Amino acid sequence: MRADCRVTTRENGYAERMNIVVTGATGNVGTALVERLAGDPEVRAVLGLARRPPSDRPPARVRYDSRDVATDDLVTPLRGADVVVHLAWHFQPTHAPEHTWAANAIGSVRVFEACADARVPALVHASSVGAYTPVAIGDDTLRDESWPTHSSPTSGYGREKAYVERALDAFEAQHPEVRVVRMRPAFIFARRAASEQRRIFAGPFVPNRFAEQGLLPLLPWPRGLRFQALHAADAAEAFHLAVTKDVRGAFNVAAAPVIDGATFAELLGTTARTIPTAAARAAIAVAWHARLTPTEPALFDLAMRVPLLDTTRAETLLGWHPRRSAREAINDLLHGVRAGAGGRTIPLAPDSLRGRIRELATGVGAKDDRSADQLS
Repeated sequence: MRADCRVTTRENGYAERMNIVVTGATGNVGTALVERLAGDPEVRAVLGLARRPPSDRPPARVRYDSRDVATDDLVTPLRGADVVVHLAWHFQPTHAPEHTWAANAIGSVRVFEACADARVPALVHASSVGAYTPVAIGDDTLRDESWPTHSSPTSGYGREKAYVERALDAFEAQHPEVRVVRMRPAFIFARRAASEQRRIFAGPFVPNRFAEQGLLPLLPWPRGLRFQALHAADAAEAFHLAVTKDVRGAFNVAAAPVIDGATFAELLGTTARTIPTAAARAAIAVAWHARLTPTEPALFDLAMRVPLLDTTRAETLLGWHPRRSAREAINDLLHGVRAGAGGRTIPLAPDSLRGRIRELATGVGAKDDRSADQLS
């Protein structure tokens, strides 16, 4: 990328000849965003940064570079970029939080510092609904972007998301010349991320048949659990708009309807049976401590209390509207789980016996399993 390709803003808010760098370019949102940017004639080039770039030929105007945000030089690949989209994020290993802290908290700070050193004009950061301060279980009030982002200190995911929000506060104060955007999406699903998300959240002992319609006579559902979701393609479009429009600040993105037990059970062809929250948490805790599942109980606590998002700002300033409902996003995921589906990148690798053996060999949440590490 060359530093002489500066952004030229048109009246419609789009930009000419843009050079975009995307960290975490081989994950769920990353692959969808790279495809969206590659199809935009106003984008000159896309550089995807990932620890393990794909081996097949990339789309036109796209190239990849092997970089670890926690350790490698980031200034060099960021020079000449008009916008950096920071998506790289590790969900695992939950039993070794110092590793996720190094990648997520310190790695994000390193990306921000590299943006300043490389004089990048704009930074789009992938925050999350998990960054928001928890609400009471069952509180269905829609919260806009002014809701505090202190998350929950007991959850590694929430703790790191909140820390990065504070780091970005400091970055904005020190570099007011940089256009900073914070995307705060709800849970993001897609068919090709099905095997990745099964590895990250369910672990190797959960069979793909679990997602078949009509298999479960009843679906145990924690009392009060509800959440929002959206499809990865719609999330990618929101990020694309944040890249190409002259906007700043935070944006909530989520699709309707809110997902509850009845809705999820209907997608599985069964009936939801409400169970006490404490019982659900106890089961998750036992499975996590026994290394049967990679999901820590503190993440369940966070999921139970995430706020519902008001997406008015994204709709009015970005002009963003999801093309798929939350039901469609989850149904796409379930179809993918049934088929063991995946993508062409290592984080999105399809399900396989060899892959499950690898999951077991890494200790199920105890080590850095590099087959499943990126949000985006």
